[in-house]
Amino acid sequence: MENTITNPAIISFLKEKYQSTGFIDGLKIRYRSLICPFVELLAEVKPGEKVGDIGCGSGQFLLLVSRFTKAGKVFGIEIEPRLIANARNLFSTYPEEKYVFDTYDGMHFPQALSEMDVIFLIDVLHHVPKALQEAFIKNIAGLLKPGARLILKDINAASPLVYANKLHDLVFAGEIGNELSMNNAKALLVQSGLNVVLEQKRTMYVYPHYTLIAVK
Repeated sequence: MENTITNPAIISFLKEKYQSTGFIDGLKIRYRSLICPFVELLAEVKPGEKVGDIGCGSGQFLLLVSRFTKAGKVFGIEIEPRLIANARNLFSTYPEEKYVFDTYDGMHFPQALSEMDVIFLIDVLHHVPKALQEAFIKNIAGLLKPGARLILKDINAASPLVYANKLHDLVFAGEIGNELSMNNAKALLVQSGLNVVLEQKRTMYVYPHYTLIAVK
């Protein structure tokens, strides 16, 4: 189903879908669109596309894809089994053939990603150890089919506001992130054989975001 995409519409929908996830996970599910450019990201999904989400968390972004776009199928992967359980719960009223959620080890990706038309990587790269970030991106790029897009959204280390995100991650994830500047993230994509076709920056409250769209 395609609808006008606004933050109030997103929050209202996620509140309606919220059921039995924990308190902290519930906050992340309901209100993340206030500090993350979900509206712009959702606008990149084309009708009928198969949409992948690496580090899908509790499935909230793919739930929004299913509600506010005309995507064909969604596929999410996540390290934490608890979050995959949340995602499956959120999708429990959708036809089973429309979604798949599974765990992965954080570096090696399921072959099913090669079937995706577009893959999102939203605020995941800065949780990957610096020494592994290059291999992480190369492994994703190696799975993309010709013409497929990788949409990388993360926090811009070139901004002084990056420290707001570091504090956020320390509170909610118990770790300090390994953010890259947008230029360094772009270099990783290019080195992995991808063509960057869009670059965007946007600050929401105290969070300095960048989005890069790369094509195989």
